[in-house]
Amino acid sequence: MQYYKPDGPYFVGDCMPFYHDGVFRLYYLLDENHHTSRGWLGNHQWAQASSPDLVHWTHHGLTIPITADWEGSICTGSVFHHKGTYYAFYSTRMADASQHVSLAVSSDGVNFSKTSPNPLISPPAGYHTFSFRDPCVFRDDATGVFHMLVTSQRVGCGVPRYNGCLAHLSSADFKTWSFEEPFLFPGYCGQDPECPEHFYWNGWYYLLFGIDAMARYRMSRSPLGPWICPPVDVLEGTYARVMKTAPYRDNRRIGVAFVASREGGRDDGQLMWAGNAVFRELVQHADGTLGVKFVPEMMPIEGDPLAMRFSALTAGARGDGMAVELDSSSAFEVAALDAVPNDARITMRVHPQVGARHFGLRLRGFGRYETGYDLSFRPVERTVELHNQSIACVEGLDRPFDLDIVMRGDIIDVCIDRRRCLVNRLGQLRGSRLFFFSHNGRVRFEGIETR
Repeated sequence: MQYYKPDGPYFVGDCMPFYHDGVFRLYYLLDENHHTSRGWLGNHQWAQASSPDLVHWTHHGLTIPITADWEGSICTGSVFHHKGTYYAFYSTRMADASQHVSLAVSSDGVNFSKTSPNPLISPPAGYHTFSFRDPCVFRDDATGVFHMLVTSQRVGCGVPRYNGCLAHLSSADFKTWSFEEPFLFPGYCGQDPECPEHFYWNGWYYLLFGIDAMARYRMSRSPLGPWICPPVDVLEGTYARVMKTAPYRDNRRIGVAFVASREGGRDDGQLMWAGNAVFRELVQHADGTLGVKFVPEMMPIEGDPLAMRFSALTAGARGDGMAVELDSSSAFEVAALDAVPNDARITMRVHPQVGARHFGLRLRGFGRYETGYDLSFRPVERTVELHNQSIACVEGLDRPFDLDIVMRGDIIDVCIDRRRCLVNRLGQLRGSRLFFFSHNGRVRFEGIETR
């Protein structure tokens, strides 16, 4: 399921993972033609795949389909299990593009029936009718009260263009819902907090939401806040879109997002809605802040390491097929390993020496460093770049760290030290050389394995 895409002109849109009774379920929006269907309403429907172990998966087809002409799209939501019933709260985009909250129920988590009235909840006065979606439900165990968060936007109050908020509803009986004051105004210009998620994990409450489809989070010791914005509040870069998470066995937590497609399949093509599923495992640090890493059960490329041939392209490069050292105290040094498959998993440990400023790899390289996709590390700036995507505030790049890279089709996926990840869609270059480079510094790459 890692990097999964349905056959034909279909794609994975927003992902809604859920775990109950030993089964991990991935509900997702089945997209056709990148949101353009039904006059850009989307024509989305819920599909599902499930697994007992994240290895063996069953595809269940459509879970919540479009069944009425007025349903322009069955949009994102969340699943909540209560007293033996699965409740799928979702948003419906009408033919006039207005958005409403709907509900479907199931006894097995697979076969859902829509309830009446449908829609269940519509935006009230003071809320934008075209921004009322992505319902998320949780229960406050201390009070027994149920809470619903809805992506929304207030009208006629606050600072214009900063009115995106999480609408807040509550219910004592899980039947009748009442509007409360908004749960959160995150304060991003022109952006509504999308696909919210609320969960508790090891002493902390977390609130996730997407801003321009990038997953951000807040922390609190209490279920209703106040909410703390951590120093690094993003889970990943911009190409892992609207990540949502679910618990998993052994107190783990698994996140799922989609890797956006690119227009025309070009490396510089416009980002398009929907693509391939990408899975992450959440990492909780001692201070409660979060990171992400690869899910070990879902690594797509295994097997014995391949024998690699080393080539030094500059005088300050030396090594072999398993280790490379570059001494570029006042120059640019390059080495290469040859005959690297286009689809491969590459692992190593990187040892920057004191003062190393800019180093990394060139993936799918060709010739004498003419082309390829640069994976660059800049310890002073604390940035990691993968061609035209980057993540910031990456600590520890001036110390030894583990590096894990997966190249599969047009997806290149990187995990840094089992705490930060960066994915990009890059399919035009197909060179077979793996370059190592360093500029103004000394760095050693060791334990290099390619599968």
